[in-house]
Amino acid sequence: MAKITKNHKEALAKVDKNNVYSLSEAADLVKKITYTKFNASVDLDVRLGVDPRKANQMVRGVVTLPHGTGKTVRVLVLCTPDKEEEAKAAGADYVGLDEYIEKIKGGWTDVDVVVTMPSVMPKVGALGRVLGPRGLMPNPKAGTVTMDIGKAVQEVKGGKIDFKVDKFGIIHASIGKVAFEKNQLIENARELIQTINRLKPAAAKGTYMKSVFLSSTMSPGVAVDPKSVA
Repeated sequence: MAKITKNHKEALAKVDKNNVYSLSEAADLVKKITYTKFNASVDLDVRLGVDPRKANQMVRGVVTLPHGTGKTVRVLVLCTPDKEEEAKAAGADYVGLDEYIEKIKGGWTDVDVVVTMPSVMPKVGALGRVLGPRGLMPNPKAGTVTMDIGKAVQEVKGGKIDFKVDKFGIIHASIGKVAFEKNQLIENARELIQTINRLKPAAAKGTYMKSVFLSSTMSPGVAVDPKSVA
């Protein structure tokens, strides 16, 4: 078992494992107990009372965080030549088609989001083996397969994130950085949780939002009272 560092022990001591904190208290605490020298990401883990193996209980969506994620999002646009200028003007980091398809087939995936258009999806579909496992496959539901390339790029760069429940019924999402103001973290978390609430499947029975945890890259998880977010 990995040795617990002195910093981690001190952080653990500040979190009452038996307590459920309000969102405001949790945001405060995560900022206090993060001891990394770098600007760590702040993550939200939401455990839902759904069975993700059943199609009618799958929870997936997109949300635009009011204050962005704090990350620099590298965007690749796979498009026809007539859309290249629009993609570049919107701030895409890489723009093209066949040459990038060949690079990806060779294993290149040095991007965070791939945006494309319906007419080139047959070509992009062939990259499923590489892009799928890395969560990079463009998807119409996530707004990354569209004719409105410029808007899609701007939204992704501006804090729009795609989330979905994993096989354990948990949604993991990064909602900012430790350097964010407390209120920015609270507003981002609230936007995500309220979006997840709106997506509650009709087939889900019992408690929908079972637990919410806020943590940073190196901090212990802090339990958040879901009612403090509504």
